[in-house]
Amino acid sequence: MKIAKRMENLSPSVTMAITALGRELKAQGRDILSFSAGEPDFNTPDIIKEAAIDAIKAGHTKYTAVEGITETKQAIINKLKRDHGLNYELNHIVISNGAKHSLFNLFQVLIEEGDEVIIPAPYWVTYPEQVKFSDGVPVFIDTDDSTEFKITPEQLKAAITPKTKILLLNTPSNPTGSVYSKEELIAIGEVLKGTDILVLSDEMYEKIIYDGRKFTAAAQVSEDMFKRTVTINGLSKAVAMTGWRFGYIATPHPDLVKAMIKLQGQVTSNVNSITQYASILALEGQADDAIEMMRVEFEKRRDFAVEKFNAIKGISCVKPDGAFYLFVNIKGVTEDSMKFCSDLLEQKGVAVVPGLAFGTEGYFRFSFATDLTSIEKGIERIKEFVEANY
Repeated sequence: MKIAKRMENLSPSVTMAITALGRELKAQGRDILSFSAGEPDFNTPDIIKEAAIDAIKAGHTKYTAVEGITETKQAIINKLKRDHGLNYELNHIVISNGAKHSLFNLFQVLIEEGDEVIIPAPYWVTYPEQVKFSDGVPVFIDTDDSTEFKITPEQLKAAITPKTKILLLNTPSNPTGSVYSKEELIAIGEVLKGTDILVLSDEMYEKIIYDGRKFTAAAQVSEDMFKRTVTINGLSKAVAMTGWRFGYIATPHPDLVKAMIKLQGQVTSNVNSITQYASILALEGQADDAIEMMRVEFEKRRDFAVEKFNAIKGISCVKPDGAFYLFVNIKGVTEDSMKFCSDLLEQKGVAVVPGLAFGTEGYFRFSFATDLTSIEKGIERIKEFVEANY
């Protein structure tokens, strides 16, 4: 059997691979502490579970419209209006099987061979792989701790070419937790004025934000940005609904929505009906108390972990404004993040993701979406590892 050539340029997810290896070692009896997965350790709020049960009992178990049921799409529209003052209509929304699926649909319907997609690095591992699979060209803008891993308008302007089709923003960011302010988004919008460049704004972690900051959506900073922005979001992270597979896009361009519906209709059809009905309550804000409980706990864990990491000689860590990751700088001990993470797992049973997987060497990603006791044990093992090896 010959595998299609298109698969040769597609790399497996390093985060998934490390998570799987950690589980395998744990199954073998090893004492493994894993900080590699981007998944909340909390359960889905009971109100969402109960809504799913009610949907089953009510017989909502059939096919739905490819792009989602009207009630759920309307709940998305209401959410975007309530949270960000944005005005969308039913033909501006597509619900897909997680934000990853939304992104794949977008790249497939937007990118033609040779089109360039600007991606700030560090980046979520999936972005460049999907761009390449769609025959596009990822163009990376490197960032580091000095700018809190955010691109500057000058960097963006320098990266734009006649082939630039898309700027991909992720705020709050996976893997760094960086959050673009309203002023920073306005400045980015100024660079894009007069171009046809689309902004794909992945805002999956918008509800997980710290220190009393207010999240700003890319589409809300100006009329020009609203017209060029496609917002990608979902319920996996903030509402602890990773396994439910619910993502969506919002765009003021019905032609783009029609193209996504056409593609999705031939690939997956609708998101499962039960998830769609259960998601309405989360979108309407009825799970907000549970979301806030999780956010507060994440903030405690962030503060604890940042302090502990910064006490280790040779390691440093900026305090992220959102998400539930630390992007830990290990340049004081090594530039080889793959070897560091591999040896750490082998010697100390601690699983973290090398920065190289996110396009930035000399760092590792540490997920604090787990309990404080495990975080304390994990960082102590990392400290012992660094002291023993470097």
